[in-house]
Amino acid sequence: MKIEESELILNSDGSVYHLHLLPEDIGDTIILVGDQDRVPEVSKHFDQIYLKKQHREFITHTGRIGSNRISVISTGIGTDNIDIVLNELDQLCNIDLQTRALKSNKHDLTIIRVGTSGALQTDISVDSILVSTHGLGLDGLLWYYSHSPKFELGNLQEQLGIPFVKPYLFEANPELLAKFDNRSLRGITATCQGFYAPQGRSLRKPIVEPNLPQKLSEIRIDNQRITNFEMETAAILGLSEIFGFKAISVNAILANRINHTFSLNPSKIIENAIVYTLDSIF
Repeated sequence: MKIEESELILNSDGSVYHLHLLPEDIGDTIILVGDQDRVPEVSKHFDQIYLKKQHREFITHTGRIGSNRISVISTGIGTDNIDIVLNELDQLCNIDLQTRALKSNKHDLTIIRVGTSGALQTDISVDSILVSTHGLGLDGLLWYYSHSPKFELGNLQEQLGIPFVKPYLFEANPELLAKFDNRSLRGITATCQGFYAPQGRSLRKPIVEPNLPQKLSEIRIDNQRITNFEMETAAILGLSEIFGFKAISVNAILANRINHTFSLNPSKIIENAIVYTLDSIF
């Protein structure tokens, strides 16, 4: 069945709407970073770069490490952008953009987020690296997609005390998780829909839940603690599972919201996280 032009929007060159990419422009492994400036910080580690493209905040570099074809794409900030990026990556892989029909053979991707995050436990120091075992969504995106939740979250919504937040939980791909050694920490990563009030930052105006970091630090899900939060992980893990991709999230811990500390050298820990991720995957 042909997908209508209003639903699958393509540019004049046949590329997908926001990323401005063609199917041949991406590798089978995709590194996602939020910051545009972080794209060359990843691709400088490639053995060769074949392609560089940019549209809006979405920058793509594609190249190879050894015989592995790899892309790094900047998503911008937040789960709304993740919705765009993951959908358009799926279009590139699994829809024939010329006929607007679904491909008969499914093409899977490996999706790896490398981003920054704030710790929610006193024993997690800044400048550490944490690999997410799960993503806990506090943003609502995945409820717009039909899926059967694997995890029962009990009274978590009541524990949070924010009636308009309906949490969801997705797990990282176990095969990818096994590639990372004990130089990194593990934990459940909460994903918020903003940086200020949605993460409990109260500056000039009052907010609904200024104690959110402390609340999250005390919650246990199947005896596992919530270790950190940021703004993309749960959506990446959730959409990847729905689309049939393998996904994981690697977090450079820049802040500790319980101890009120921040990294003295953020660029160094981000570089460490990039190198650690590439070494672990390849």
